[in-house]
Amino acid sequence: MKFNLHSNRDVLAGLLFGAIGVMTYIGAEDYPIGFVERMGPGYFPTMLGVILTLFGICIFARGLLSGTPVQGEWGWKPLTLITLSILLFGLLMERFGLVPAIVAVFFVSALAGHEFHFTETLLLTLVMGAFAVGVFFYGLKLPYPLFGW
Repeated sequence: MKFNLHSNRDVLAGLLFGAIGVMTYIGAEDYPIGFVERMGPGYFPTMLGVILTLFGICIFARGLLSGTPVQGEWGWKPLTLITLSILLFGLLMERFGLVPAIVAVFFVSALAGHEFHFTETLLLTLVMGAFAVGVFFYGLKLPYPLFGW
């Protein structure tokens, strides 16, 4: 049986998860990890990197055993819009605050789907925006401005 690794669905997914896990682990090396009882700032990203890497190894191995090919083509529009929404959040959060950044993320991300319904997106944005403000601003008291003005 001949394996075509570059078009194997699980091999590609395993490589992606593994690469993200390794990069996360490397990015967290400079932060102190601490202990389970007293976690340092590097604990979560380090553990996340390890878990993603192990997850990637398992998916990669499953791909080698199954040989399931990739079906369909790359969805460039969703990939571009989701990436753009994440970048917009980072840019808008600093300049305009949490609420406008959340609005931008939800609307740009919703455009990446097959169907876009303005009313559903608006309702989801309102609910998740209120939840985010409640959790991060009032609950955790993080110093994020709600609005930049």
